[in-house]
Amino acid sequence: MYHIFRFSDMRPEQGWTEQANAWITWARTPGHDSYWHYRTGFLDFLPKPGKSTLDIGCGEGRVSRDLSANGHRVSGVDVTTELVEAARAADPTGDYRQADAAALPFDDNVFDLVVAYNMLMDVSDVPGTVREAARVLRPGGVLAVSVVHPMTDAAGALGEDYLGQHEFHGAEERDGLRMEFHGWRRPLSAYTDACTQAGLVIEALHEPPRPDKPLMPLFLWLRTRLPAS
Repeated sequence: MYHIFRFSDMRPEQGWTEQANAWITWARTPGHDSYWHYRTGFLDFLPKPGKSTLDIGCGEGRVSRDLSANGHRVSGVDVTTELVEAARAADPTGDYRQADAAALPFDDNVFDLVVAYNMLMDVSDVPGTVREAARVLRPGGVLAVSVVHPMTDAAGALGEDYLGQHEFHGAEERDGLRMEFHGWRRPLSAYTDACTQAGLVIEALHEPPRPDKPLMPLFLWLRTRLPAS
């Protein structure tokens, strides 16, 4: 069951501090959410591992751990202290840092791949976050993005315009677990414009079908590249 209602008294990023413990349980329960269905496809959507990969909005680290298991040398960043600590505890040899995705603690041109898995919906500054991702990429590097498909979000935006930007606060309950999600409902162009304005070239767009509704997408995947020169 999923409920959506408006909120205005906190930034979406702040909601993850309140929900950190719930999210750790939610994310680490095998098969519990859609990640377990889509993760192999998303990993296949990425380029082959290079020298270094950055996972922005890494949360408790499950994407980072899967990237590492597939040969990537990964650094992860997240704004939420509790989630970074949980990522470190689950992967003591990993590199996890607390940082705002729009102010990354890395030099220019140091990563071959930046992954933003289902986190751009949760940040207030999409253009700033994408610019930072582009800044830390090496020439020829890739930013790979997954977001909830804007049309999926639009289906729940009764009475609201698709092209606008709207805050949401949603609560989902499943198999005895409950999570509250804070974020933004945005059109596709909010993400594509942020990429092109940061100098990235969109080279692939994929709409993986839902397992329960094969003719409908749940997520939208973008693979973008920083030109080599």
